[in-house]
Amino acid sequence: MQTLIENVNIINPFEEVKTNQNVLIEGNVIKEVTAGKIKADNVIDGEDNYLLSGFIDCHTHIFAKGFHKEENMANPLGLHFYNAVPHALQTVNAGVTTIRDCGSADLSFKLAQQRKLFTAPKIHLSITPLVMTGGHFDLLLPSGWDMEIIYPGFPKGRCDGVEEVLKKTREVRRAGADFIKVMASGGVLTTNTSPEFAQFNKKELKTIVNEAKATNMKVSAHCHSLKGMNNCIDAGFSSIEHGTFIDRKTSQKMAEKNVSLVATLLVHQFLAKNGFPAWDSYAAEKTAKLKEIVKVHKENISVAYEVGVNILMGTDSGVIPHGHNLEELTHLTDIGMSADEAIAAGTVRSAEFLGFDNLGLVKENYTADLILVNSNPLDDVSVLSNNDNILKVIQDGFVVK
Repeated sequence: MQTLIENVNIINPFEEVKTNQNVLIEGNVIKEVTAGKIKADNVIDGEDNYLLSGFIDCHTHIFAKGFHKEENMANPLGLHFYNAVPHALQTVNAGVTTIRDCGSADLSFKLAQQRKLFTAPKIHLSITPLVMTGGHFDLLLPSGWDMEIIYPGFPKGRCDGVEEVLKKTREVRRAGADFIKVMASGGVLTTNTSPEFAQFNKKELKTIVNEAKATNMKVSAHCHSLKGMNNCIDAGFSSIEHGTFIDRKTSQKMAEKNVSLVATLLVHQFLAKNGFPAWDSYAAEKTAKLKEIVKVHKENISVAYEVGVNILMGTDSGVIPHGHNLEELTHLTDIGMSADEAIAAGTVRSAEFLGFDNLGLVKENYTADLILVNSNPLDDVSVLSNNDNILKVIQDGFVVK
């Protein structure tokens, strides 16, 4: 099947805007980009709007709706899956065509997307994060009730010691993971943990990395803690998520070792502004930890950017409502990035991190994941924050918005 998008202005990061262009798509690939005339049966008039690559959100939780333990306890398991359908549509409508899910989604979502059962972003799965006993996302409460969602085919994440983390890495891989996610520090959402403390020891972390690398899988760390980040960098992790307490020395080490940072600036700002539901029994504790994080996060990520750490776009959507994804770009420019750099963080650089050399740009022989926007985001990247400004979304050559 051929589709022609005519009369568009093409934006690729760090390149001059190409005006009055025509883009021919064959199947799921961009076949030709030219100012010349092209004939095709299916024609979309771009109306002099702006064409960009579809965005990649490198940190989402597509099944999640706030991670409220009360909801896990009260709702039937099926709702966990049904939630993913509107979440996926909200994500696509925001201009995101690919996500990297950092915990809660399972293989069923990936298969459903591939079979086009509903409109959804393509997904890279971590299945469930590896969690130490008493660590972030160990959801066994003092009452003895375990709030972790498990079911056949979806392994429990809790593990301790070299032998257990080795087996758990294999179990998660068996369940369909594309990468391994590890909770390497405390967090905001889990009671009785603090973001400043490292979790898992060096032997455990190294064991996870060695087992993952045996099948060319990357390992990612949820980590606010400075010590935890250094443990993970030394162990060979590919990315740090959040990185709240990062300093200049650790940033330099990350840059030297090519460890990427998914800063998720949006999530903390959003929660600080909007808070938690009144019925959340742990709202007070989470709010106190959040205040500690918000005041230093932006400043520290600015240092990482200055040093030259590879920063990728990620939002932690699922902790916050889905569909706000491209608001992260505004936060990236707030730490010093240019609009080009912010857009690249959510397109071509994220694509490269995921292992694609044909995704993230509007170019010939690249995958036809594209968005059409009504104004130039290089002039004001915040236009991408408003989903109404994203006129069309194309995924694998098909119009999905």
